[in-house]
Amino acid sequence: MFDFQQYLGFLLFLGIFLTGFWLMLFLVNFVFYWLGGALWEMYKEKRSGKSNE
Repeated sequence: MFDFQQYLGFLLFLGIFLTGFWLMLFLVNFVFYWLGGALWEMYKEKRSGKSNE
C-alpha cells in the first residue's frame, strides 16, 4: 500500500502547507488590524477637529 518514503513526503507536504496557511491567516489579520487602527485614528482626528472649531 504505502511505504515509509511516501508517508514522510506526505507529512512534509502537510507541515509546509499548514505552516503557510497559518502564516497567511496571521498576516491577513495583522493587515486588517493595522488598517482598522489607522481608520479609527483618522476618524478620531476629524472628530476632534470639528469640536475645536
